Amino acid sequence: MSDEQLSEPVKAGRPKAAEAEARLLDLMDTAANLILEKGYSKVSLELIAREARVAVRTIYVKFGGKEGLFKAILQRRRGQMFDSMEKLEDTQRPMRDALLDFGLRLHSMLSAPAASALYQIIIAEAHANPGLAEAFFDAGPRLTREMLARYFAREDVRAQLRVEVAPERLAIHLINCIMGDQLKLFLFESRCAAPTNQHQVEEGIDLFLHGVLR
Repeated sequence: MSDEQLSEPVKAGRPKAAEAEARLLDLMDTAANLILEKGYSKVSLELIAREARVAVRTIYVKFGGKEGLFKAILQRRRGQMFDSMEKLEDTQRPMRDALLDFGLRLHSMLSAPAASALYQIIIAEAHANPGLAEAFFDAGPRLTREMLARYFAREDVRAQLRVEVAPERLAIHLINCIMGDQLKLFLFESRCAAPTNQHQVEEGIDLFLHGVLR
């Protein structure tokens, strides 16, 4: 049997894997659009499955249910923003440069109209559906805070910072300095684009560093 013949089964399998991945991404996009349009509690798995043209069982197998699907959507969108960033755990860039790169990405992600609309949904439904709020926090804010806390806990980074402030607290403080008046953003600007203002982000980073550097 020739090498070309031996390679045929491998080639035949690749389109199927790519097609399955495309269907999975389409399912997440469909679910995200439905949730933003109607709200989390008003979107059933049956509706998602029908619109995405998949079986409900597929959602359970791949994601474990509606909350798992929601977490996967958030993790994917967060990954699209941060996966191309040099890892904070490894970067050797000056602190201001590393935090500015992070800050511009964070501000761009959270100031998008879809993000503001999603925050409004979470706040509106969190009391009646605490599992939704937990899934949201685990897939987004918690991962981001932990990433920053690991950076601030690095020995070389910690040596530049005030020792009395815990890394976890520094992470929250930095995010607040970068995002500014989030209440105004989520209440009044959710339906219009809010392009990231680099000067605003730089101002927030400098304010943070002024307060925490030794």
